Amino acid sequence: MERVGQGLSCRRSGPAHQETLTEGRVRPAPTAIPGDGYVTNNLITTANALFIVLLATLLWPVPGMEEPYHLVALVAAIEAVYLLRGIFFRGKSSSTGAGDVTAIIYLFLLAWHLATARFGVLDTMLFPQPEAVLALFVAELPDMLKGLVNSLILLVSGYLLALGTAVPLGLLVGWRGRLFRAVNPFTKVLGPIPPIVYIPYAIALLPSFRAASIFVIFIGAFWPVFINTVHGVFNIPKGLIDSARVLNLKEPTLLLRVILPGAMPSICTGATLALVFSLVLLTAAELIGANSGIGWYVKNFADFADYQRVIVGIFFISIVVTTITWGTERLERHLLRWRN
Repeated sequence: MERVGQGLSCRRSGPAHQETLTEGRVRPAPTAIPGDGYVTNNLITTANALFIVLLATLLWPVPGMEEPYHLVALVAAIEAVYLLRGIFFRGKSSSTGAGDVTAIIYLFLLAWHLATARFGVLDTMLFPQPEAVLALFVAELPDMLKGLVNSLILLVSGYLLALGTAVPLGLLVGWRGRLFRAVNPFTKVLGPIPPIVYIPYAIALLPSFRAASIFVIFIGAFWPVFINTVHGVFNIPKGLIDSARVLNLKEPTLLLRVILPGAMPSICTGATLALVFSLVLLTAAELIGANSGIGWYVKNFADFADYQRVIVGIFFISIVVTTITWGTERLERHLLRWRN
C-alpha cells in the first residue's frame, strides 16, 4: 500500500480480478475475455479430432453401400451435446470427463463401422453394421416403448415394495439390540440366496405370473436395503443419540428425526445396489409368463438368432438404465445435500 500525493493507491492482483483504489475511488480493472485459451481448451480436443475422423470415414463413398444417414445423424447429435455442455458447464474436471466419454463413444463407433461396413472383418450375422442397427432401432422404437411400460410396472412395483418394507424393518432391527441378535443369523443365511431359486414356488403359490415376477424383484432388492439400513443405524455416532435422549424424545420421533437421517447415507447405498439387482433380475422376472418387456424382447429374438434386434434391445436397455441411474443419483444428492 502506497501513499501518492493526497491519493491513496492500493493494488490487489489476482488471476481473474484486479482493482485500483486512487483518490478514494475504486476503478475495476478489465476482466479476461475468453479468447484463444477457451478455443484451445474446448475445441481442440481428442473428442473433436475423433469426430472429424469418424465423420470423414462415414461420408467417404463406398461402392455398393448406402449412405449411413442414421449414423451420421447420431454422431452429429453427440457432438452437439458435447459442445453445448462445454459452453454451459466450463468446469475443468467436468469438461475433461465429458470429453473422455465422447472420445470412447467415437472410437467404438469408428471401430464398429470399419470392422463391419468397410473391411468386413466381423461376421455380419453376429455383428450387423451400425447403420442397419440404427435404422432398425428407429423402426422398433414404438414396440420397445410399449414393452418398457410393462417392464417399469414390474420394476417399480417390486423395488418400491422392497424399499417400503426393508427401511422400516432395518431401522427397527438396527435400533433394538435383542431383535438384531435374533434376526442376524437368518439374514446371513437368506440374504446370499439367489432370488431366481424362488421362481418355482412363486409361480405355484402366488395368484398370477405378474405377482410372481414382482416377488422375484422384491426379494432381490430387499436384502441390500435391509442390510445397509441396519449397518447405517450402527454407524450413527453415539453422542448424537445421547443428545437426542437428553431432549426426552419419544421413540417414534427419535427414529424418524434422528436415526433415519443419520442412516440415510447407508440407505442410499443399499437402494442403489437394490436398483442394480432389480434391473438384473428384470429379465429373469419377465420370463415368467410374460409376452412383452425390454428383457423379454432381447431373450425372445436371441432364441431366433435375430442378433440385429438383440443389439437393438441391448442399446435400448442401456439407454433406459442410464436414465434411471442418472435420476437416482440426482435424488440421492438431494437427500444427502446436508453433507455438503
